[in-house]
Amino acid sequence: MLTVWGRANSVNVQKVMWTVGELDVAHVRIDAGGTFGGLDTPEFLARNPNGKIPMIEDDGFVLWESNAIVRYLGAKYGAGSFWPVDPEARAETDKWVEWTANVLYPDFITVFWELHRVSESERNMDLVESALARLNKSCQLAEQMLEGKRFVAGETLTFGDISFGSNLYRYFNMEIVRPSLPGIEAYYASLQERPAYQVHVMVPF
Repeated sequence: MLTVWGRANSVNVQKVMWTVGELDVAHVRIDAGGTFGGLDTPEFLARNPNGKIPMIEDDGFVLWESNAIVRYLGAKYGAGSFWPVDPEARAETDKWVEWTANVLYPDFITVFWELHRVSESERNMDLVESALARLNKSCQLAEQMLEGKRFVAGETLTFGDISFGSNLYRYFNMEIVRPSLPGIEAYYASLQERPAYQVHVMVPF
């Protein structure tokens, strides 16, 4: 049985849970982190010295770091479609994981954190505006990268969609100025039709 530690409204936990939902893996999730705490207990730290969520245990195998977990689950439970077997096809989707983590996400989380986790009196709007400009530029690049594709790597949802798509619910529901992104909007609309996305990503933040 797969066990997942992490709160439902963490975007990194959502990546794992969306994957679990898409692959229909039997599991239990334990609330941890945020107001639930529990990350600094000796028991948790013995498994995860990083002291962060998400963390999984799968038949005795413990793993943390959300992208590593998504890759592991894909390789074990979704080989062939979600986790392409062909190295070139897998690299095509894996590049979205790396691009999202290294280019898009740092600006996304800056904007989100300042607007939704920092009090208005302490908010750094100069930081928000500069990060938002870069974020919107990254999304315009993603718009080009998605041209002619149903999902990030073609016609089938893969683990690369998890990394990129998990951010879109918040991106399109924050009160920010966004450029015209018809391709991403269509892609996001298709994700919203997926039951696992509805349950695990479209969560109040």
